[in-house]
Amino acid sequence: MDRLTPSGIRTEALYGDRLVPCHAPRPTNLDAMLRATVARHGNAPALEEGERTWSYAELDREVNRIATGLRAAGLQEGERVALFMGNRLEFTALLFGIWRAGAIAVPIGIRQSAQELEYMLGQCQASALVLDAALAERLPEPGRIPSVRTLVYCADAGEAWTGGSAALAYGELLALGSDTPLPASFSDHSPACIMYTSGTTGHPKGAVLSHLGFFHTAHNYAVRFGYRAGDRTLLVIPGSHISGLLAVVVVSMLVGACMVSLREYQTRRVLEVLATRRITAAVMVPAMYNLIVLEPGVERWDLSAWRIGHFGGAAMPEVTIQRLAALLPRLELYNGFGATETTSAVSLTERGGAALHPDSVGTVLPCVDIRVLDEHGHEVAPGEAGELWIRSPGNAIGYWGNPEATAKAFIAGYWRSGDVGSLDAQGLLRVFDRIKDMINRGGFKVYCVELENVVQRYPGVIEVAAVPSPCPVLGERVHVFVHASQPVELEPLRAFCRQYLADYKLPDYVTHSATALPRNLNGKLTKAPLREQARALAAHATTKG
Repeated sequence: MDRLTPSGIRTEALYGDRLVPCHAPRPTNLDAMLRATVARHGNAPALEEGERTWSYAELDREVNRIATGLRAAGLQEGERVALFMGNRLEFTALLFGIWRAGAIAVPIGIRQSAQELEYMLGQCQASALVLDAALAERLPEPGRIPSVRTLVYCADAGEAWTGGSAALAYGELLALGSDTPLPASFSDHSPACIMYTSGTTGHPKGAVLSHLGFFHTAHNYAVRFGYRAGDRTLLVIPGSHISGLLAVVVVSMLVGACMVSLREYQTRRVLEVLATRRITAAVMVPAMYNLIVLEPGVERWDLSAWRIGHFGGAAMPEVTIQRLAALLPRLELYNGFGATETTSAVSLTERGGAALHPDSVGTVLPCVDIRVLDEHGHEVAPGEAGELWIRSPGNAIGYWGNPEATAKAFIAGYWRSGDVGSLDAQGLLRVFDRIKDMINRGGFKVYCVELENVVQRYPGVIEVAAVPSPCPVLGERVHVFVHASQPVELEPLRAFCRQYLADYKLPDYVTHSATALPRNLNGKLTKAPLREQARALAAHATTKG
């Protein structure tokens, strides 16, 4: 007899060497999850993009056509199908079609270069590739991706395919399939996705994420945020990124929400969709929220339906929270923390938590265990900082084809995050910085997030990133890059920061940008080019001096 807790949680053996608490009542896999939603909400709208709308019943038929079409094209269970495409209705249908066929989806961000795409397809030995017709110019030569037997493209009306004749149009793939239901009875321990992490050096690693992990995190989101059937969710961050894929796509399909897709972020277009489509829940990065509150005339838009605003990866600047509270008093803001390797969130704020504890990324979710260890591998006292070690059902099975990296990152059932954080006596998790990103200024550690949150409050600042600048005396100094609506000078900025921070944490240099700061292929702000720029500026100053 199963030993269940009152909440329906039991300990299970996963992937050979892990004992992990799991939600026991759950669907067999993600395809079974979708089928259950279709059975409950078949006539309800599932997906919207522009003028197109699919009901759950229509989505289910599309998914079956894709699954049987892929099988007719020769795809076998367990093979990999790469999706090189943006936020469109077909993305969600293809994702679930791949799962219904028993294959593994490999979502790839549309900002990847041809060389990066070639590496990923080869590393996971993808058997099929589906891409947007507009991305044909980045398609590697067939001889450079020999594993790919089936190539499918999605084109908008009037859009031509320029990638050669050996490809199937999306409609031709559907024509290969049938409406005969395809059984999908594989275990939820099976891989659902390979998602490539955006490393700063070397090739990215392919984190293998299970059906079980996707369901657990989606279930935790639904319970914590109070998602329900009939919600209208906005997908504007990339669906190919773990946050968009899990916190929007899979959660929407779990609860029976209608997901509205936008292919790119433009502030006025987002405001229009939030208002006219009566969006109730959205997931965006902090800079997007800041652009919304700074948009001229934002108060004229009717955003009264919007009740859930989720962000993650870092604490929202307090000034943005205050502005949002004044503008949208009914909007509940939720922060969270997670990674590709944990299938998104392992912590989320409680209701009102983002405003009550703006420096926190929430409390640890059910079935998740987080330990904070020092550099010697010793657990630290509550509230003290150390590296976050995470155990959860969402932890990746490992890295595809990379046993060395798997053994290094996954130890005794825990994933070593590389993030510095603390867990206090009240259960609030705080994340200060990546271990390798801290600035060591003459022996004093400067947590970039703390400084960035202060600079974010400076008038006109939209987003900010702090990076180290080489110094022959102190080792490193503090260089901040700011995207702001007006020039930012160093001394006034230092005077402003001095009200909140110790003197050694003040910026030594500032670089103003009238445009957005650089982002990686998943759309997150990336500091790698900024570090290079800071090093180059320091070298130039030394040479000039």
